[in-house]
Amino acid sequence: MVRVGIDIGGTFTDVVAETSEGCWSVKVLTSTQNPEVAALDGLERVLTDISKSCSDIKSVVHGTTLATNALIERKGAKTAFVTTAGFRDVLAMRYEKRFEQYALDIEMPEPLIPRPLRLGLAERVLADGTVLLAPSDADIEELATTLRDQCVEAVAIGFLHSYKNPAHEIYVAKQLRRLLGAEVTLCLSHEVAGEIREYERFSTVCANAYVRPLMSQYVTRLLNCLEDRGFAGSFLMMLSDGALTTVDQASRFPIRLVEGGPAGGVALAAHVARDVGSSKTLSLDIGGTTAKICFIEKGSPKTNRRFEVARAWRDIKGSGLPVKVPTVELVEIGAGGGSIAKVDKLGRLRVGPTSAGSEPGPASYSRGGTSPTVTDAHLLIKNISANGFADGLFKLDVALAHEVISNQLQLPLEMDSAEQTAAGVVELADETMANAARIHGVELGLDVSEFDLLVSGGGGGLHGARIAEKLGIGRVIIPENAGVGSAIGFLRSVAAFESAISVVETMDAIDASDLSKRIENTKAYVRNIVEEIVEPKHVSCNAVAELRYQGQGLEVALPLAGHDGLDLDDLVRRFEQRYREIVGFTLPQIPIELISISVRAFEVREKSVTKVAEQSKRQTDECYREVYDQHSNEFLTHRVVERRDLGTQCLHGPLIITEPQTSTLVKSGWKVQQSISGHLVLERKAS
Repeated sequence: MVRVGIDIGGTFTDVVAETSEGCWSVKVLTSTQNPEVAALDGLERVLTDISKSCSDIKSVVHGTTLATNALIERKGAKTAFVTTAGFRDVLAMRYEKRFEQYALDIEMPEPLIPRPLRLGLAERVLADGTVLLAPSDADIEELATTLRDQCVEAVAIGFLHSYKNPAHEIYVAKQLRRLLGAEVTLCLSHEVAGEIREYERFSTVCANAYVRPLMSQYVTRLLNCLEDRGFAGSFLMMLSDGALTTVDQASRFPIRLVEGGPAGGVALAAHVARDVGSSKTLSLDIGGTTAKICFIEKGSPKTNRRFEVARAWRDIKGSGLPVKVPTVELVEIGAGGGSIAKVDKLGRLRVGPTSAGSEPGPASYSRGGTSPTVTDAHLLIKNISANGFADGLFKLDVALAHEVISNQLQLPLEMDSAEQTAAGVVELADETMANAARIHGVELGLDVSEFDLLVSGGGGGLHGARIAEKLGIGRVIIPENAGVGSAIGFLRSVAAFESAISVVETMDAIDASDLSKRIENTKAYVRNIVEEIVEPKHVSCNAVAELRYQGQGLEVALPLAGHDGLDLDDLVRRFEQRYREIVGFTLPQIPIELISISVRAFEVREKSVTKVAEQSKRQTDECYREVYDQHSNEFLTHRVVERRDLGTQCLHGPLIITEPQTSTLVKSGWKVQQSISGHLVLERKAS
């Protein structure tokens, strides 16, 4: 039995094949124009390594940033938005406030859909779900004519109060399907994000319609290619909340896949944190293009039900497109191996956020890249070797790395040597990532120094110890196969699906019996989706309610103890208790509203058995490398050890631990030991 994980990143595509005998992996450069080409190439290579074929694969789990890239680069389908007459400018009005209050040159992001393609239809459902004005067939036919004339590929339908009563969305979609044909994609807001707050709901359905044709075509191409090669197993996609879902659901709701790739790294981090007994873990996944940060407590990552994508102004919160779907709570920054270093107009060294990507890539790739990157800097100071990079994918060119760093950075900065400059590039990249983690911790009210740092991705082991020093962290964990961590994380994830019920009623007005029935119906809906790929006996459900004081914007999430016999009084009591913990007081004179209930079905797996890292039985020659040290401004001798030869012995830095997909830099003042589960644990020695 073979299980395969495929992670398509901005620079590398990682493919992992797992059997009962272990894991095998390869890295290939991402084929930007046709992502499936690199995925299939990597799959062919790894299957050749284990003497298997596509017909031997039981399941493929896939995560990709294709939807994210389409939103950022505005390369989705030509999409129209049909909404209640008079409300087509909600997408431009946004929250009706400035996301950066004191910046005079602020630039609001352009809506995904231009104003001429935002079309109003005479209809109105009131906030309580009562129909005030039904849409007429004549207006719908006129609307269809306009859509045909504009040659739209997708239509997002979002009416003002459809979260309460979706009848008009359903009827208009039915008529448009008849008039426009099956080739035009239709997305309904109550299906994509059926909750209160029209701007977030409209933004989400528009984004879903915008990327759906692209994602559907891509997934179909990849799946057809796999089947042509003999694949007959299950094909699952990674969601933004770290769960797996079917191709059908992924094709219907591709907006839920936006953070699917990064969520794989978080899934691996959560799995390893539980494995090594880390109760507070800071996950840092450093790839070729970006670094992803997520806090994990007691083996569970921070999650949210809304986030932003494609921030358009200085990466500031509020400048992107709000998306209301379940997601892991992570911060993604432009810092990775391909991040370009440059001297800005003020004569300062800057690293990122722009990346050289896979085409042309860093200068040392010898693929036409002319800008110095973090990878070039690592190569020049010998943190990595020119040979064996990415498991021998290609040989790095030291001379080209030296040339671009010397000419574009050292000379303008008037530094003593190219090596000193390269060390500065790495140090600045470390500071960028440490600062992002520091700020995110402050936003969540967490003390970062209380956490372990768990690093993954191709650059995780190279940067982990120095970032930990900057954050006051004394323990760093590098998982087994960290270089392809997201793809491994896909294989550690469980199937799940979530759907929300919009309520928006005061607690004394709620019909508990009716609400219980709605919860049960939603429970059946999400269970049916998960049970397409999981046996019913291995599926469980939970529910979370969001409550607030009427008229406020602060909503408090509370888990429901069970679906049968909904106890509204207990919910009120727990809300007041939690509100007092957050704010310091309660407002007994203000009615409490139940805004929504999210119901999630998920796969329940037995805890996997950890394997013991065997002591190496073969002798290897001692190997050393001279590595530039920024603090002493000289090259220091580092012992080089292959990870497979490490066993469970405790070693002290400075040393470099190499493996096919990455390297780990153990600095002076640190010691390292491999856990019984095969993970490296670095600890800072007491001074």
